[in-house]
Amino acid sequence: QVQLVESGGGLVQPGGSLNLTCAASGRTFSAYAMAWFRQAPGNEREFVARISASGTSTYYADSVKGRFTISRDYAKNTAYLQMNGLSPEDTAVYYCGATSGWWGSRADQYTYWGQGTQVTVSS
Repeated sequence: QVQLVESGGGLVQPGGSLNLTCAASGRTFSAYAMAWFRQAPGNEREFVARISASGTSTYYADSVKGRFTISRDYAKNTAYLQMNGLSPEDTAVYYCGATSGWWGSRADQYTYWGQGTQVTVSS
């Protein structure tokens, strides 16, 4: 099975930036579409961004469009989420997901998940 490990979260002030990393196991990273979701306490898991298996297509939630950038590095089997202009509303645990099937914005469309990394935006 594919394993995913997120890192790069932490405490940042409003307006600051973070770059999250999702390291994937295996040699078939290029066969999977990747996505980032986030979940705050008491909330549903929320779609943030996704990138196609080829890396040529991306899609973002309206709430993060223009501030966040998803990317992937095939040589490193790694996906990234660059987050700029952070606000307290971005505070959540961020999860990396992967799927070899339909590429969409629903959490149940993703087969593999990481443990999550905490992002806290506070002054």
